[in-house]
Amino acid sequence: MNRFFLTTALAIGAATTAHAAPTQYPVTIDNCGHAVTIPARPDTVVSIGQSTTEILYALDQADRMAGTALWFNAVLPDHADQDARVERISDNTPSFESVVNKRPAFVPTMFEWMIGEQGAVGTRAQFADLGIPVWVMPTDCQGKNNLVGADGTRLAPFDIRSLWDSIDQLAQVMDAQDAGDALTAALQAREAAVVARAQAMDLPDASAAVWFSSADLQLDPYMAGGMGVPGWMLDRLGLRNVVTSDEEWPTVGWETIARADPSVLVIARMDRRRFPADDVEAKLRFLQTDPVTRQMSAVRDNRIVIMDAEAMHAGIRLIDGLEALAAGMDGLSE
Repeated sequence: MNRFFLTTALAIGAATTAHAAPTQYPVTIDNCGHAVTIPARPDTVVSIGQSTTEILYALDQADRMAGTALWFNAVLPDHADQDARVERISDNTPSFESVVNKRPAFVPTMFEWMIGEQGAVGTRAQFADLGIPVWVMPTDCQGKNNLVGADGTRLAPFDIRSLWDSIDQLAQVMDAQDAGDALTAALQAREAAVVARAQAMDLPDASAAVWFSSADLQLDPYMAGGMGVPGWMLDRLGLRNVVTSDEEWPTVGWETIARADPSVLVIARMDRRRFPADDVEAKLRFLQTDPVTRQMSAVRDNRIVIMDAEAMHAGIRLIDGLEALAAGMDGLSE
């Protein structure tokens, strides 16, 4: 039994005398400033985004899912059997027609740019016209304006409580509150443990930069902004983000990053191939051969942390990302 499920089992065992009340349908949830009403427990869910999908798998809801889309990495091994039962509509952005053709009773998404005022899949109004309730993870709208910047702009730093809210709301919609409580408890325990580990390192002024991808390797890279999810990760472990932009993933020149010379460079590994730099091996080759980046101390001394792209999003892999980052910090104290 792996650590995640061991912790979950312990949490479930501790809560055997305090079960959550079942959902009373119809249930209305305040979601990103919209009242979303779910008339009955959904039996055909189409999930747009790996974060929402893996939360649903962790809540054991695969049997109620009609499709999924928008993936960055392979599914977690613990959920491979569930994922095999759910149709992959698209690895990237699905069309509106491909989603509604599944006759979904509920469509959750990890990003408001998928379903919102400028939704790449569709707008809330389009789904409402067909009587389909849609829901955006609070992680992507609380303290954030998704109409400014390519991936939105943070109005306030990312707050981990928005992830707990997301799990709680999905569990309520699916009438899986006990599983939701156990999942949150397990993740919170791991978060506390990895933060304690990082604090024990007692590092000096260590810094970091997080490279997600690039539209072209010769163009400025998409780096983690100061108030997004990776920025929260760095701050939680005592690392200073050398990128301070409020945009979620701003483009920043390598000359600027090299001048800041971060102690650690975090790069995303993903299975999608939307951009050339989605390939982690291409990222590594660029860092080691480009005349600017190869002079960075993190590159010269191989202080590079490779992290799944999905671990840089606000989902259950966020804690995996914290643990990978803490492991990469070990060498800084030597």
